[in-house]
Amino acid sequence: MTSIRAVILGDELLTAAGDPKGIGWLGRVQARLPAASDISMFPLPMIGETSSDLLDRFKSEALPRFSDQSENKLILCLGSSDIAAGLTISRSRLNLATVLDDAIREGISVFVIGPTPTGVPEFDAEVNHLSDGFADVVKRRQLTYVDCFSPLVEHEGWLKELTESSRRLPGQVGYGLIAWLVMNRGWFE
Repeated sequence: MTSIRAVILGDELLTAAGDPKGIGWLGRVQARLPAASDISMFPLPMIGETSSDLLDRFKSEALPRFSDQSENKLILCLGSSDIAAGLTISRSRLNLATVLDDAIREGISVFVIGPTPTGVPEFDAEVNHLSDGFADVVKRRQLTYVDCFSPLVEHEGWLKELTESSRRLPGQVGYGLIAWLVMNRGWFE
């Protein structure tokens, strides 16, 4: 059995911030992996990560963690920080396309998780547009894109936790929802 190295790049949702259990969506997904799995996970969170940061970190932090002796997987957890940073949708799409194309060229499998809603309707309209743009870039390369925006934008449990959090972060229910979406949208393929 070939060993797997999975590097996960993402924003604060990768840290499990706001989760009273401290395991976040990634811990919940890992708990569902078969016991005999030979998978090394390298989560690399960065609070407020933009797609420009992601592009830089793919080269400097992710690539050195891959091995010629293993099956390499890159999991990208895209956030909505591009909006607050003033990046255009075109720039965001180009940054993501560059990371995907570079990973494909290196023979790395890629799995992409889209941004989640914030519970702020005006901002979420922009997050929806950003998510659609990311989805288009990913699907053009015939890769898996997990849409977290559409299923969560009106989800009562998701919105309740966001409004109860001073930092507008999900809690146990929210991270469970992200984990469910990830596991049921191609994680095990």
